[in-house]
Amino acid sequence: MNLFKNYNLIMKSYITIREGEKRMEESDGVGNKREKKRKRNEILMKKKSIDEIIEAAVSDKDPLIHFPSLHYYINHGLSVSLKSEHGGVLSCQLKQYIKVLLKANMEVPFGCEWPAEEKVKHREMVAPEARYIFVYETSDCDSNRITNTSEGMVVGFVHYRFVIEEEVPVLYVYELQLEPHVQGKGLGKFLMQLLELIAQKNKMGAVVLTVQKANRSAMNFYTGKLRYTVSAISPSRVDQLLGLQSSYEILCKAFDPEAKTILEAKTPHHLLPPREPRRGTGQSGFHDKFYGLQQCKE
Repeated sequence: MNLFKNYNLIMKSYITIREGEKRMEESDGVGNKREKKRKRNEILMKKKSIDEIIEAAVSDKDPLIHFPSLHYYINHGLSVSLKSEHGGVLSCQLKQYIKVLLKANMEVPFGCEWPAEEKVKHREMVAPEARYIFVYETSDCDSNRITNTSEGMVVGFVHYRFVIEEEVPVLYVYELQLEPHVQGKGLGKFLMQLLELIAQKNKMGAVVLTVQKANRSAMNFYTGKLRYTVSAISPSRVDQLLGLQSSYEILCKAFDPEAKTILEAKTPHHLLPPREPRRGTGQSGFHDKFYGLQQCKE
């Protein structure tokens, strides 16, 4: 009889323990589900926030309006004024100007690839998301007056876009093209610093661009004069062998800690896939006169 009672007590204890374990497992399961739901909500909220930042930036019709003192540039005998445009509403004259300058600056370095690349650039040129700053040379621009751009002649342009890179909203520079006679007068540096201000005004985490490795003048200009770094998403930072095979580097300048961690990380992001250069950015910046292109001078 005592043996039977002991057996019952043992079984009751076992059942009680198992029920307790089951309740703990259920509790852990509920906890895990709650944690997963919390993380999922965080991801969705972050994505929504980033989308709203990009949407707000894109909806700004004229980013230059926030920087009235930077509508013009005067240095070394050069006087220019700036005007914003959108890819979807470019005039026929501006479209033709872009085509001519791109061909003059890009045909030789691209070689046999240029015909195909030219078609891509022409499509990019009129995309609704394309943003432009056109540079107009003027004869009567001074520090007290913003010259009407219709009075000047176009001597260059910047093509940029607000995009997302690795969950970071960024201003991506697609093209920076200047005619030879306005080079070497600090205009390129001025335009890049203006883009950085536009990026920060619109809550972008960084400015990003792509430069051909062979274009040493452009690399020195961005990494030396403007303090851009080779991004963690650039092929050479992702994989050494891939970097040797790639003809370009992705450069960036980040403005906040999260963007710095993701885009300027000290160690390579091995878990990140290598980025293809955004179309149209392969020759971004200044170019060697040897190729008939823009010389990198401040």
